Amino acid sequence: MQIHLDMYQTLAIAVVVLMLGQFLKQKIHFLEKFCVPAPVVGGLLFAIFTCVCFSTGVAEFSFDDTLREVCMVFFFTSVGFQANLKVLKSGGKSLFIFLILVIVLILSQNFLAIGMSSVLGLDPLIGMCTGSIPMVGGHGTAGAFGPVLEDFNVQGATTICTAAATFGLIAGSLIGGPIGRRLIEKKNLLETAVTDDDSLLVEEEIKHERHTNMYAAAVFQLIIAVGLGTIFSWLLTKTGMTFPIYIGAMIAAALIRNIGEYSGKFVIHMGEINDLGGICLSLFLGIAMITLKLWQLASLALPLVILLGAQVLLIFIFTYFIIFRVMGSDYDAAVLAAGTCGFGMGATPNAMANMQVLCERYAPSVKAYLLIPLIGSLFADFLNSLAITFFINLL
Repeated sequence: MQIHLDMYQTLAIAVVVLMLGQFLKQKIHFLEKFCVPAPVVGGLLFAIFTCVCFSTGVAEFSFDDTLREVCMVFFFTSVGFQANLKVLKSGGKSLFIFLILVIVLILSQNFLAIGMSSVLGLDPLIGMCTGSIPMVGGHGTAGAFGPVLEDFNVQGATTICTAAATFGLIAGSLIGGPIGRRLIEKKNLLETAVTDDDSLLVEEEIKHERHTNMYAAAVFQLIIAVGLGTIFSWLLTKTGMTFPIYIGAMIAAALIRNIGEYSGKFVIHMGEINDLGGICLSLFLGIAMITLKLWQLASLALPLVILLGAQVLLIFIFTYFIIFRVMGSDYDAAVLAAGTCGFGMGATPNAMANMQVLCERYAPSVKAYLLIPLIGSLFADFLNSLAITFFINLL
């Protein structure tokens, strides 16, 4: 039996699984502890249901996922608006060093994924499904680049990327805290903990205050950026390279944000834009999750475990030996290492959760609380998208 859902029905189901996920997160401590997104929780259950229906021959579901692309573009446009060069500049030398380290991590994840896939005799593009797309990128980037890879005849790329992103969320949360604790206690780093000036954090928080009468203006700013982005995307296609559909909108948003910041002629409503981006991300993930075809994972089960195991080993080595040492081998560096495990294999909320555990137990680290959200939320997704695009076109 064929069951086809149009775009309105697909959106409604996505909202239902989102609400189911939120309900389950409240009831199941494990899900809340590891910051698993609500759409992933509910959507995965629905995907399992459709997989059982397909496998038993009871029914085969098909969806009109037009609105998935719309929500995806709006979410990544909101990410583009966060690329504030003034904040990057004010973060000083540490922020630039950490940014470079994150770029190295992104490249390392992709080189490892491609290298391991070659060893296992797999298409390098399948390897990319376990690289920085789901690791640094998380579920949002996984859902965005999965269809791009499927256009390159990588069957089930979206399902593989999403499975890898879910694994990364849990693994990053499991290893981050213990890595930070071991560094702090083994090297007696509590003595190096210092109280820093947190005025920049307060200043940014004030800028992100929400006003109900500004949500309409924020929507208009997003729409203008998306519209301008189509021109940038059209120009980028002239290079002969393949870019995700949202890249032009991200660039347009970043330009608008920085013109506003430096000229002072207009205000970007960042708090409202962040909220709207969060809503779009939830809807995008909900639609992406319910349209997963889990049966496509069966033939790749063992290689996928090996590829993901390699990524866990990489993040351990990179944070424990490189991030910690380059960032100063002190208490702040240890907290940064724990945070990097969070967003390097999952998402910024996981990074914040890892750091919160350490800071509550030992001492606050304003430096880590400044750098991780700035790089993890503002610049990592932007740079990761460019790096992934480069690798896909290279392969």
